[in-house]
Amino acid sequence: MSRNNMSVGLLLIVIAVVLLLGKLGVFGFIGGLLWPLLVIAAGAGLHMLYFNRTVPAAALIPGGMLVIYGLMFMFCNVFGWGAMSFLWPGFILGIAVGLYEMYFFDRRERTALTVSIVLAVLAGVLFTFTVIAKLGVYFIAAVLLIAGLLLIWRRPRVW
Repeated sequence: MSRNNMSVGLLLIVIAVVLLLGKLGVFGFIGGLLWPLLVIAAGAGLHMLYFNRTVPAAALIPGGMLVIYGLMFMFCNVFGWGAMSFLWPGFILGIAVGLYEMYFFDRRERTALTVSIVLAVLAGVLFTFTVIAKLGVYFIAAVLLIAGLLLIWRRPRVW
């Protein structure tokens, strides 16, 4: 068997496997699940361009935003898009992270630090309100359950 025949044979096998996997929907499933990696890669690419001194520090703002948004989209792909009703303050947090990165790596912009802190606190407050509004009943039930169990387990000596 010549070497050329072996190479062509292996190539035909690889093509057949790729075609079968595509027909079975494997690539569509993987692409549908992992597309946020492209958003994260774009953000990481902007970071690499900054660290290679190709672009100015302002490129870190969209870079940080894209990484945070990509992580949010990945979470929603895995756990369902209903989670976006909890995660929406992350869009504000993405801007805060980008501004903070710009301040951290280029200390000339003091306003970026102030704005990033304000936006991060705002995102945290909105996230807290969202969780309380969505899960408040469960939180209250858990606190009451724990309080009841503590009262039962810690019997007073007066009884």
